[in-house]
Formats: sequence, structure tokens, C-alpha cells
Amino acid sequence: MAFTTLTFKNPLTGQMKLAPVGFSWTTLFFGFFPALFRGDLKWAAIQFVLAVMTAGLSNLVFCFMYNGLFIKDLIGAGYQAAAGSGNLDFASAKVGMQIPVLPA
Repeated sequence: MAFTTLTFKNPLTGQMKLAPVGFSWTTLFFGFFPALFRGDLKWAAIQFVLAVMTAGLSNLVFCFMYNGLFIKDLIGAGYQAAAGSGNLDFASAKVGMQIPVLPA
């Protein structure tokens, strides 16, 4: 199994973020904390509420979904992947959409 981390950059603000692709081991073991530390407050709150309601069992679902959700939210906020930051074909297949790339 390939492990890929993409570097995303917002062309308007210059802010950069790292986004792992695929299964989220950190979400499996630490629940909503990875989302919180990434500054993804929306998904951190959703994961926290669902973890409380399901006694932590929702982490077993989110560990398969969270990295893809994070990447989709970054793209929605205008971030683009830096060229050469990772295997974009693999990442696009995992996320289920074409990942925009910063022009060179």
C-alpha cells in the first residue's frame, strides 16, 4: 500500500497545508484530535459529537473517510496541490475527484 502526503498551497494567501491520503491511523487512535490539530474545526466538532454519541465507535468509520474529507475541504477553500508533492494520480483516485495542481 502506498502512503502519500500532498502539499497544498492557497494561491491567494500563500498558506500551505500537508494532507495525508488514504487511511487515517491518527483518527483511528486519537479520534477528533487530528482534525483539531489541522485546524479543521468543522470535522473536529462533528467527530467529537459522533464519538460521544457512539462511545467512540464512529472513529472506526472516520479513519477510512477523514483524509479524503480534509482534502475535499481544502480544494473547496481554493487550495491547490504543489507539483511534485506526491502521487497525484493515486491521491485523485482515493479522493474520487481530480486534484487541482498549482501552475509551475
